[in-house]
Amino acid sequence: MSKKIKVLIIDDSALIRQLLQEILSRDPSIEVVGTAADPLIAREKIKQLSPDVLTLDIEMPKMDGITFLKNLMRLRPMPVIMISSLTEAGADVTLEALEIGAIDFIPKPKVDVAERIQDYANDIINKIKIASVARVRTFKGNREIPSASEKLSADAVLAKGSRLSGQSKQFLKTTGKIIAIGSSTGGTEAIKEILLKMPVTAPAIVISQHIPAAFSASFSRRMNACSAMTVYEAKDGQQILPGHVYIAPGSHHLIVEKSGARYVCRLNDGPRVNRHKPSVDVMFRSVSQNVGPNAVGAILTGMGDDGARGMKEMHDVGSSTIAQDEKSSVVWGMPGEAVKHGGVDHVLSLDQIAEKLLLLCNKN
Repeated sequence: MSKKIKVLIIDDSALIRQLLQEILSRDPSIEVVGTAADPLIAREKIKQLSPDVLTLDIEMPKMDGITFLKNLMRLRPMPVIMISSLTEAGADVTLEALEIGAIDFIPKPKVDVAERIQDYANDIINKIKIASVARVRTFKGNREIPSASEKLSADAVLAKGSRLSGQSKQFLKTTGKIIAIGSSTGGTEAIKEILLKMPVTAPAIVISQHIPAAFSASFSRRMNACSAMTVYEAKDGQQILPGHVYIAPGSHHLIVEKSGARYVCRLNDGPRVNRHKPSVDVMFRSVSQNVGPNAVGAILTGMGDDGARGMKEMHDVGSSTIAQDEKSSVVWGMPGEAVKHGGVDHVLSLDQIAEKLLLLCNKN
């Protein structure tokens, strides 16, 4: 019998502690070894119980979750899932927690908690399992919820072989390039590392990161603050220009469409694809159909296989493609699946990807 994943729940709400314990106890591979109402109690229980994964509330008495997380990641790095409210303030603090080293987060409903948290039950269990095998970063200072419904492919949003722009099947060999990036678990920090290395003269970048709708605007602002490029949460009809980055809203698929000699963003409110909206497969398919060999694709850390088929479609029309390697990924799910599907030209460490993207864009 395989070893169970030991979980310690840290939350000042007795109701949340109880609900999380009930949800996690449904899975035979998970054991809740303890709970703690504040970080000071949690510190002692970590020593006593040696949990594999923590769930950590952001707002707690005696010591807030961010301060506790910083101390933990300096002294005893381990997988942590944050418990976060789906508000703008909650988004900013949660993104800070991911910067510090948290693996992922679980949304905390503001109303009808006992009923609405059950909507996330499968997702909570899956995130604990992912965290238990994820790579944890040591904090050195300053450094969408998938649905349990039927798994749809990109066909549900954008038919394979169609061309949104209505143009000829022949791609124009222009100097205008587009970089398309997809990611999930661990992706917010991976994207940040790439954007930090991009000059203001870099080609346009479109990004689909699995993230809740309440978080994508905050994420875009944070990336804009640290990047030489101008970063937006993408708007429908927005022209795609060099030196600019367009991040899919957490509520819509991002589609790249050709309009005459220009590329524009189109937002699509269709069904979840691979249980995600935005879906990387949808964005990559649109890039394969409308940008073709003028595009370069990168698939970064993330759980599951979203993006693997779309990257193969990009590869098949002549786009250059990159996957983040296993060693530098928090979770080597999406990049690993892209490699298995045969759509990857280069497998690189995260610290090599930005330079390679620019080199590939400058070819020809």
